[in-house]
Amino acid sequence: MIKISKLKWHTLTAISLLLLIDREVYLIKSLEVMATAYNSVTSQTDTDSPNQAAWGDFLKPGMKAIAVSRDLIPLGLGYKAEVEIEGLPGNFIVLDKMHQRKKKAIDIYMGQDLSAARKWGRKKVTIKWKVYRNSMSSN
Repeated sequence: MIKISKLKWHTLTAISLLLLIDREVYLIKSLEVMATAYNSVTSQTDTDSPNQAAWGDFLKPGMKAIAVSRDLIPLGLGYKAEVEIEGLPGNFIVLDKMHQRKKKAIDIYMGQDLSAARKWGRKKVTIKWKVYRNSMSSN
């Protein structure tokens, strides 16, 4: 039998705890939303800094970022949530919020590519995201 000192035992316990936290239980939620696209141009934003998102991040062309309507935030789609969007490759990160009048909607960031945003138009899509056990509410 291997003898483990008290210090090493506490370290091993802490590592085990971290492993348990890493394996935290989550649900995958999905929802059909209206998806539009937006660009870093003054005419499409509320500020003089078209690259600055509502939470203060600065967006750069090529980033896989989205804005969400504020009614989606309590559902687990808050700041830096990872989102899968039906029909698009990879995951997108929530870095921006839409105007309060928007409901059940996302806005996909398309840098300064106005033609890509126009081509996308308005589509109903299904989005998926993880909601971790410690952040689950009665939703």
